[in-house]
Amino acid sequence: MAKQAVLLLAHGTPDTVEQIPEYLRNVVSGRPLPQAVVEEIQHRYSLIGRSPLTEITLEQGRLAEAELAASGLAVPIYVGMRNWRPYIPDVVRKMCADGVEEAAVVCLAPQNSRTSVGLYRRAVEAEATGLRIDFTESWARHPLLAEAFAERLRPAWSKLSAEAGAPVPVLFTAHSVPCRTIQTAPAGTPADPYAEDAKCTASLVAERVPGIPQWWFAFQSQGMSGGPWVGPTVESTLDAVAAAGVKTLLLQPIGFLCDHVEILYDVDILFRGYAAKLGIRLERPESLNASITLAKAIAELARQGLARLQN
Repeated sequence: MAKQAVLLLAHGTPDTVEQIPEYLRNVVSGRPLPQAVVEEIQHRYSLIGRSPLTEITLEQGRLAEAELAASGLAVPIYVGMRNWRPYIPDVVRKMCADGVEEAAVVCLAPQNSRTSVGLYRRAVEAEATGLRIDFTESWARHPLLAEAFAERLRPAWSKLSAEAGAPVPVLFTAHSVPCRTIQTAPAGTPADPYAEDAKCTASLVAERVPGIPQWWFAFQSQGMSGGPWVGPTVESTLDAVAAAGVKTLLLQPIGFLCDHVEILYDVDILFRGYAAKLGIRLERPESLNASITLAKAIAELARQGLARLQN
């Protein structure tokens, strides 16, 4: 029987502010960025201290590996990052050196897009000579993913509603992508599913939290490198929410599986400050991070991928 393993893929994040320029070059595939953009990202990282994305992702891998072992499937889980260390090519080469012949690959970006998941896949396939892989394209509709987010949302929503004296509405968010991503597709391929995937995840989470009076969806963290990005933005949505008289709002990012700069800065500092100027109290639930339910979802995806490789 072929030696099997699991490979989890994530965005990656630098360890220090000084590493930001190198990291950003990876993000934009070497294209030049204005110095003002680099300095702004460095400023954001300095305000949150550091991004814990890498260490949390490694912990998610350990938890999922334990879930697999508990179900009787003792296979190692590797973690590779697209934009920082441990880089995907290095990890794939390590897997091959370890004798791995088949791998279930799961991207820790549940909503599929050519500009995210597609790039991760190409990075794996470029190094996977002699390694058979099963790549999970999307798991935006996975019930355990929705339940993991709902588990974080329920207590935060109940607490904030009690403090507000009435049920509070919810704003779900996911990372924006360039408009060209969803407006165009290579000949013979379907349209990019990202926007639909993201809104579907939000809907599934909302269904699991009875009592929410109203919820909205917005795209956050639009890029600073030029060109239009998918909206509506969080800021324009907050403007509309404030105009409707909302004074207390819970924001849950459902496109991110752990704390990092798009949550610790964009949500906790930027959006909270913007909302406060509109007279809105903005809070968010705890991120998934070391969620056991998330680990169960990842383990189930891995089991399914490994099973497909045996067929």
